[in-house]
Amino acid sequence: MTGKVTSGDNNLADQLMAAILGGQYQPGDFIPKEMAICRDYGLSRNQVRHHLATLVRGGIIERISGHGSRVRDFSQWQILDPAVTDWIARYGAPHPDIQREVLHFRLTVEPWVAMMAATSATAHDLVAIEEAFEGMQCCLRETGSERYNDQDVAFHIAIYRATHNIVWSQLSHVLRPSIHMLVVRSNIGTHDPLPSLDRHRELMNAIRMRQPEKARQAAVTILEGTALALGVEISDPGDSLPALLSK
Repeated sequence: MTGKVTSGDNNLADQLMAAILGGQYQPGDFIPKEMAICRDYGLSRNQVRHHLATLVRGGIIERISGHGSRVRDFSQWQILDPAVTDWIARYGAPHPDIQREVLHFRLTVEPWVAMMAATSATAHDLVAIEEAFEGMQCCLRETGSERYNDQDVAFHIAIYRATHNIVWSQLSHVLRPSIHMLVVRSNIGTHDPLPSLDRHRELMNAIRMRQPEKARQAAVTILEGTALALGVEISDPGDSLPALLSK
């Protein structure tokens, strides 16, 4: 690690994450010690500790007394932390296992969320879902663009909020960066966006028509399409929260 942090540069935590995600430091490796970082970056020890503490909070590194800071295995990263997800999105293609874990989580809960939305959505909620869908449709020829991606994310967030459950509604804020990460990657991997748009339309219509089971299946189908676009193998989609609760 060489060079100094200057005005306009990414902060130290960003640069360390770029190095970790770029493979310069592997899980189990130690990053340079504090004094070496102070020397190379022209920072005080307190500044270095502040940036390292950010990585510790995200589960990226662990401080080992007398040895320094070691990179942790990705399975220990706080990938639902917005800062961690933002780093992953900015500094390299996400680890396939990270994508798989996030996708499996969504596959477990979102069919259930869709069912709840189909029974709880108000007229205001339906407008939010429909506006996001129309935004996707308007940006159809811009697949992979930020506007298309943002509308895609807004569609899913609106469904979480339509449950009118305080936990799911607030969880949507935590999940937004993770959903955005998968949306961006899957839209990049999709050559023809029309089938994906049709799947979103089916989910919207099922919620609008108060059809919980159709909404559940439509949510599963959307995420199966996401898995295909990402090249990620997923477990039996029947292993969702509704299925688990019915056992």
